Amino acid sequence: MKWDDYRQSDNLEDRRSGGGFAGMPGGRGGLGLGTMVVLGLIGYALGIDPRLLIGGAEMLQGARAPQQQTQAGGRPSDDMGRFVSVVLAQNEDVWAKVMPRDTNRAYEPPRLVLFRGVDRSGCGTAQAAMGPFYCPVDKRVYLDTSFFDEMKRKLGGGGDFAYAYVVAHEVGHHVQNLLGILPRVEQMKQRASERDANALSVRVELQADCFAGVWAFHIQQMGRLDQGDIEEAMNTASAIGDDKLQKAAQGYAVPDSFTHGSAEQRMRWFMSGFRSGTMKACDTFSTRSL
Repeated sequence: MKWDDYRQSDNLEDRRSGGGFAGMPGGRGGLGLGTMVVLGLIGYALGIDPRLLIGGAEMLQGARAPQQQTQAGGRPSDDMGRFVSVVLAQNEDVWAKVMPRDTNRAYEPPRLVLFRGVDRSGCGTAQAAMGPFYCPVDKRVYLDTSFFDEMKRKLGGGGDFAYAYVVAHEVGHHVQNLLGILPRVEQMKQRASERDANALSVRVELQADCFAGVWAFHIQQMGRLDQGDIEEAMNTASAIGDDKLQKAAQGYAVPDSFTHGSAEQRMRWFMSGFRSGTMKACDTFSTRSL
């Protein structure tokens, strides 16, 4: 992926303490994604709510959590920080054109917060163990970049475009929020059974994957993709499919408990957006079959 000659975003807050990263991917974090996944697998295998195991591990680790910066830092100078800032800028430029064209609505870019270990968000405590997430309350994406290291070492997904796909997926949730999709889905989930609420979550996540594909289409049109970039994104989408994680934990998958979609679904919906370049290809809520 070609990125080092592109502008950096002005909407990035660098709250990491203790200096930058040495290179890509890199960095230190709190309870890493790999640890979270392992605890999740143990929970599935033993019939224990994985959140209890993760919460306990976070409590034990709390005393060692890096201290956060309370004020946003300046523009990042380390490779990973600059990379994320550039990817955010690329999302800003793409969605500023695509969203008005496809929805007749203006695009308002989100803020992206880089943190290390523990931070605060409008949706509560942000921790490395949670992985990257979007908070609709404060319209910010939260990212501890140690996630990328864990993704490469523990989950089999890595490479600069794979990391860019993760950022684009979270920005996709921001697009959903601007369109009113997230609040409507949350209202529906409150009245739904656990099974139906999970199914709604899957549709939300697959649409964000598709929006990431729309972004990738336009980045390709700008001549910024290298050979193998899309394969990197597909490897990552496959690695974090619900079926892959559940089969690793218990030897079989339970589709009714999926919250993000299967590996095949995540890859297919990303490619739907990538092949079309339009938001119309991302209507995961009207189709009966995902």
